[in-house]
Amino acid sequence: MKTVIIIPARFASQRYPGKPLALLRDGQGVSKSLIQRSWEAAQAVTGADAIFVATDDDRIRNAAESFGAKVIMTSDQCENGTMRCADALEKGGISADLVINLQGDSPLTPPWFVEALITHMKANPGVPVATPVVRCDAETYTHFTADRRAGRVGGTTAVFDAAGHALYFSKEVIPYIDPGRHADAHRHVFHHVGLYGYTPAALAKYATFRQGPLERLEGLEQLRFLENGVPIACVEVETQGRVFWELNNPEDVARIESILARN
Repeated sequence: MKTVIIIPARFASQRYPGKPLALLRDGQGVSKSLIQRSWEAAQAVTGADAIFVATDDDRIRNAAESFGAKVIMTSDQCENGTMRCADALEKGGISADLVINLQGDSPLTPPWFVEALITHMKANPGVPVATPVVRCDAETYTHFTADRRAGRVGGTTAVFDAAGHALYFSKEVIPYIDPGRHADAHRHVFHHVGLYGYTPAALAKYATFRQGPLERLEGLEQLRFLENGVPIACVEVETQGRVFWELNNPEDVARIESILARN
């Protein structure tokens, strides 16, 4: 099963324009762009046959090519990362059995998150789409609730059934947990990792769907699959002591740099 990783990246982010080129300093004082750190995260994955950066912006292309990434230029009409992956697959003439979307704002993605996704989809060939979820630790749960209190959109949470099929994804912290009744509230919340595995057929089908009301309201691309009856498998992964967080807002730079320093 040929597996490719595509890293979609766009310059014109509404919440954080130019985000892929934002610099992140690690514990050794080395600054690298967000897109480079995301590409390096993909490079650490075992089981991928090729890695591509997909963008519509020359600034991102130039930056990516400067550190050795293969780049596919995509349409500036791509609404989200999933559409950009579908467009890259077509424009790049890529033949693959499995496409991994490692979003360009997730430099802290451990390689075993991606490897678990690849393993799950290879073992379950009938699964059209899969995505990892992480049970929140106390620190991550605090980040979620702090962002919501401050009116910021932070990470995404997921709820799924006993078989691991996604029921819903939200930028709110779901399920609601009364902290007065549950001292370990964080253990009941799952952080959705911004990472997807698709079959090429699922990607092609996604491109034919219209945006639905839930996707429009939440601003979450994966809801388009659920709104059109395409199941998403939630694959629980372990952080193995690492803290996972995406770069969603400028305030996240300090958080991620702190985690990079610890790692």
